[in-house]
Amino acid sequence: MEHALTETLSVWMWPGMLALSAVVVAHVVYRIGLAIARRLTQPEAPTRIFLDAAARALGVALALLVLHIGLATAPEELPGLGFLRRLTLLLLILSITWAAVRCSSAIGEVIVVSNPVMRRDWRYARKVETQTRVLVRGLNILLIIIGVGAALMTIRPVQQIGASLLASAGVGGIILGFAARPVLSNLLAGMQIALTQPFRIGDVLRVQDEWCWVEEVTVTYVVLRVWDLRRLVVPLQWFIDNPFQNWSRHSTELIGAVALWVDYKTPMQPLRDEFARLLRASSRWDQVTESVQAVDAGEWGQQVRFLMSASDSTTLWDLRCEIREGLIAFLQQHYPEHLPRMRGELVAGTSASEKP
Repeated sequence: MEHALTETLSVWMWPGMLALSAVVVAHVVYRIGLAIARRLTQPEAPTRIFLDAAARALGVALALLVLHIGLATAPEELPGLGFLRRLTLLLLILSITWAAVRCSSAIGEVIVVSNPVMRRDWRYARKVETQTRVLVRGLNILLIIIGVGAALMTIRPVQQIGASLLASAGVGGIILGFAARPVLSNLLAGMQIALTQPFRIGDVLRVQDEWCWVEEVTVTYVVLRVWDLRRLVVPLQWFIDNPFQNWSRHSTELIGAVALWVDYKTPMQPLRDEFARLLRASSRWDQVTESVQAVDAGEWGQQVRFLMSASDSTTLWDLRCEIREGLIAFLQQHYPEHLPRMRGELVAGTSASEKP
C-alpha cells in the first residue's frame, strides 16, 4: 500500500508541480494587475466599484481555469486523472457562476452609482435604480440556475437521474408547475413592475392603511418602511392585484386638510384670517394651496375644512399638526363659546294627576 502511494506521488510530482506553478503564476499576475488597476482608479469610480465587487470571484475562476487547462494537457496514464478533471470542471463551472453573479451585481451597482438619487433629475434616478435592482436580481437567479444545472450535468449519476426525470416529466411537470406558481407569479410581477414603474425605490405609498416608503424591491417581494420604522413585507403579486396610493409618482408635492367642528355661530372670516397668518408664519408651507370652506353641517355643528400644501408627505403631516394646534388655540382664546357642544331640548314632564 505504501509502495503504491509512493509510486503514485512520484508519477504526479512533475505534472502536479507544473499545474500548481501555473496556478500560482496566474494568481500572482492577476493580483499585480488588480493592484495596478486599483491604484489608477478612484474609490468611487465605476471601474473600481466593479473590481471591488467581482475581484475575488474572478480570481478563483481564473485559478481554476488555469488548473483545468494544466490537467487537460497532463498525460492520460496518470492515476486518478479523470476524477481530478471532473472535480476541477465542476469547481470551475461553480466559480464561473459565482463570478457571473458578482459581475452582474457589480454592473447593477455601477448603474445605480452613476445615477444618484440626490441629483436634480431624481425621478429618473429612482426609476433606473428600481429597474436595475429588480432586473439584476432576476438575472442572478437565472445565472445560478444555469450554473448549478451545468455543474450537476458533469456528474454521471445526476445525468441518469435527469434523463429519467425528463422521461417521466408529464405528471412531475404539472405538479412542479402548481408548486412553483406563487414564485413564478411574483417573478413575472417583478418584471412587470420593473418595466411599468408603478412605484420606485424611495416613493411614498399608502398600502393597507399604512403610510410607508419603498425601501427595497427584491425579485419576489417589496420591503416598505412604515412611518414608525416598522417594516412591511408585501409580495410583488399583491401590487398587481390590489390598488394602492403612490404619493410621489410624478412629484412629491401634496395637498392636505385639517377639519374642525365648530358651532354654527362661529364667524368664518376670523378663522380665514388666522389660518392665513399661521400658514405665512410656517416655514413648512410651500405657498401654493390655501383654502377655507365649510364642507359639512350636522346636528351638533358645522365642519370647516382648511386646505394647505407642502413639498412632501412628511412636511405636510407636520404642517397639518401645526395648523390644527394653532386653530384650536385661537378658538380657545377668542371664541371658546363656539367650540363644539351638545345641544339638548328640555321638555317639561307631565304630572301624575294629568295622566289618564
